[in-house]
Amino acid sequence: MLLYDRKMRAFATGLAFLAGFVDAVGFLKTGGLFVSFMSGNSTRLAVSLAARTELWTFALSLIALFLGGVILGSLLPPLAGPRRKPAAVGLMAMLLLSAATWQTLGWDRPMIAALALAMGSANTIFQREGEVSIGVTYMTGTLVKLGQRIADAVRGGDRTAWVPYLVLWVGLMAGAVTGAVAFAWSPTVSLWSVATAATLMVAVAFRLTRPASRAVFAPIASDRLL
Repeated sequence: MLLYDRKMRAFATGLAFLAGFVDAVGFLKTGGLFVSFMSGNSTRLAVSLAARTELWTFALSLIALFLGGVILGSLLPPLAGPRRKPAAVGLMAMLLLSAATWQTLGWDRPMIAALALAMGSANTIFQREGEVSIGVTYMTGTLVKLGQRIADAVRGGDRTAWVPYLVLWVGLMAGAVTGAVAFAWSPTVSLWSVATAATLMVAVAFRLTRPASRAVFAPIASDRLL
């Protein structure tokens, strides 16, 4: 996270907002499971297996779909070369648009599947040397880094290095609150809204990754961050 400048951090926070929005919608639509928080689904899967309830099949399906989204996001966008990031955002946007379409048609299962695929692919947008550099749909690692940077500040280190991690977490929380409110008003409108926002983020990704904009990265960052 700290390898990116303010514009790219703001972009990541925007994506986290969308992820929080989508996960809130998915949580409400499934009645208590997640389309992006696979640790929670893994716990629900284990508890369901121990209790011998049928929920485990649903939880396992969501985990598999999320994993499928990660695989798609890892295989397809690199074909775009220097436009890998916009391609990854575009893949997420297309999956969210398909989810909104399924919701409009009243097909809940493919809609939920598309949401899980989209959230899996979202985690391939920020990569460095083949590894995720910013996870935009899950905050456990972000909170750990937040705590570490606060501890560093207490010891006399950088006093502001913790701020980007806090902002990223707040972004996801704000998105989740907005998603829950929007879903309560209209599930269909909420999905079309987030799909439209994701489509607009493709244009932002193109702008941030133009050749003339490569300087958005800190000097120590590698081109592989793209």
